[in-house]
Amino acid sequence: MNIIQPLKKLALIGAMNKGIKISSAEFKDHISTSSKTAARVLKNLEDQGLIRRNIVSGGQIVCLTDKGTELLKKEYADYQFIFSGYSGHVELHGTVITGLGEGQYYMSKEGYRSQFREILGFVPYPGTLNVRLDGSGSSLHQKLKDTHAMKIEGFTDRERTFGGGVCYPVVIENIQAAVIVPERSHYPPDLLEIISPVRLRETLDLEDGNRVRIVANTFHCL
Repeated sequence: MNIIQPLKKLALIGAMNKGIKISSAEFKDHISTSSKTAARVLKNLEDQGLIRRNIVSGGQIVCLTDKGTELLKKEYADYQFIFSGYSGHVELHGTVITGLGEGQYYMSKEGYRSQFREILGFVPYPGTLNVRLDGSGSSLHQKLKDTHAMKIEGFTDRERTFGGGVCYPVVIENIQAAVIVPERSHYPPDLLEIISPVRLRETLDLEDGNRVRIVANTFHCL
């Protein structure tokens, strides 16, 4: 049995937010199988680190682990990406945060700026907007990066060698922008680094903690 189905059933009956008490005889009705198979499925989910179980009288207390929740988020992102083919876009949502301040230095380099001018059609403002993604956003970002991104070549100037990466175009509040992902990025997968021809914080009056919606067109990548 696919592990997604029983994991989803547990989430639907409340095991994602808190522990629920359920017996194998009860769980079998949710996955349309026998009690013996249901018990084996729960044991398998536990062995894979997707749920935690505490055996009690009359059953067990079951709760999804972070790993189990993340697996469902990835499944959710898959469906979002599939059905984006009908609307032609994927939406990412997140919160503005302060970055490490490296964007201004890198965006000032002509080796990058000339490539962005050619690839994206704009010269970026020397700085980046950093956004912490919600929920399944990191999985959607990964899919966009894998299927929709364009290559940025590394280069060498008189000072040092600069690494390459990828980027994909997005729109924030009708403003043209792009997500950039360096090859040797030290950022976690739920953190976006965004460039634009304007200073997004100032243009959109953004502060740390503000919510933003980022839209990527997907018609040509599905």
